[in-house]
Order: sequence, then structure tokens, then C-alpha cells
Amino acid sequence: MIGRLNHVAIAVSDIDAATAIYRDTLGADVSSRQEQPDHGVSTVFINLPNTKIELLEPLGDDSPIAKFLEKNPSGGIHHVCYEVDDILVARDKLVADGARVLGDGEPKIGAHGKPVLFLHPKDFLGTLTELEEA
Repeated sequence: MIGRLNHVAIAVSDIDAATAIYRDTLGADVSSRQEQPDHGVSTVFINLPNTKIELLEPLGDDSPIAKFLEKNPSGGIHHVCYEVDDILVARDKLVADGARVLGDGEPKIGAHGKPVLFLHPKDFLGTLTELEEA
């Protein structure tokens, strides 16, 4: 069902400083900063030959990333994102198999302009998992 690894997301408290580390220290190709108000975050994507790294900074105190950073003040890996061919088919199979979809269970449009869903970390080895329709 899952396809390629789309990205690994890292929560950061200062996205500009984190971007500089990837761009200036590691020489990576980085995207411009984009605000994602529907998700409560600002994002920057680090483009790698085989996948991406997504840097996440909270947009406000009620952002899920702000809550993550309260527990992990230094930041850290927040989630992994896998591609699926059809997000509704994937969701229905996962739910039938007992997995929990976060939120209302309906896909939302993610940072790449494609439908995404998040799966409960307790169902996936303690890892918050995002599915993105390819």
C-alpha cells in the first residue's frame, strides 16, 4: 500500500536558523518558507536526491508543533510521510484493519497541495505517520 518516503518532518523553534544549518552548513537546496495556517505551521522543505526533509515551526501557541516543542524543547523528528496511490482507499483499508486516523478522518490539503491524513502514533510503533496521495 505505501509507496515512497515523501519526507521526514522535524519540528524546530526557529525555522530560519534551522534552514541556515541545512543551506549554509550542509549545502542543501532549500525551499522558501511557506505558512500553512490550516495546519498551524510554517514549513521549509530541504530537497534531497531521494526524498525531502520538512522543517516545521509553530504558527501560534495553539499549533500542534508548539505542543510538541513544549515536550521536546530542542525539537526533533515529528513525523514521517509516505505516499499512497489513493488516500481514500488507503484510509478505508487501514480503518478496517483497526488503525486510527487522526482528526475527523477526512483528508486535508497538505503543504504540497495534495490530500493528506495522519495516523495515530500508537498504531505505528510510536511514530506519527502522514499519508500523502501521490
